Amino acid sequence: MRLSDFNALSFDCYGTLIDWETGLLEALKPLRDRSGVSDDDLLTAYGEAEHEVEVEHPGLIYSQLLEKVHATLCRRLGVAEDRDEAAKLGASVGDWPAFADSPDALRYLKQHFKLVILSNVDRASFAGSNRRLGVEFDHIFTAQDIGSYKPDPRNFEYLVARLDEAGIAKSELLHVAQSLYHDHVPANRMGIASAWIDRRHDKPGGGATVLPEPMPHFDFRFTSMAELADAHRREQG
Repeated sequence: MRLSDFNALSFDCYGTLIDWETGLLEALKPLRDRSGVSDDDLLTAYGEAEHEVEVEHPGLIYSQLLEKVHATLCRRLGVAEDRDEAAKLGASVGDWPAFADSPDALRYLKQHFKLVILSNVDRASFAGSNRRLGVEFDHIFTAQDIGSYKPDPRNFEYLVARLDEAGIAKSELLHVAQSLYHDHVPANRMGIASAWIDRRHDKPGGGATVLPEPMPHFDFRFTSMAELADAHRREQG
């Protein structure tokens, strides 16, 4: 299997293209300071809380969902809830930084593939991230559009159906994502080829994403978007 076998790349955004852990830690700094918890423990607690709230409130837009996640974290960490902190977390998504390699890699890949976003976010929040990424995506599918959050299979069913309408078959699609749990597990179930962007290759644990058991299959592994783009360049000679 070669990257050039595909005509479209669908991306998870946060953790893959946008450095969401850096963004989260900055937005959660007041909570971290109040609770005294370490960055690693805070990210782990965040990942568990976010997943639970997404399951409980699949129709809630992401910025509002983050406010509920903040309240859940406060309760678990034994500190008082703070509505102002929660609102700032919900509004922070567009400020989260892009990984340094993402814009150049996307500009290169845009010359060879249709580019698609499949993200657990709302449209307004993604608009800020899109400006940081500096490329026009051919399709943007968000949890707000779909009414559920990955790893719900409905998100990938929606992706496949909308791309089929656009003339892109499932066999032509490669899903590119960091989160094994949110993306590679459901992509496996849907029979979608996938590339793992292993952004945490030099760090222990799953960080802000739940680790799945067993390990899902992936067809390619890279530690950055730059590595993916370089692999495609080599295929092109």
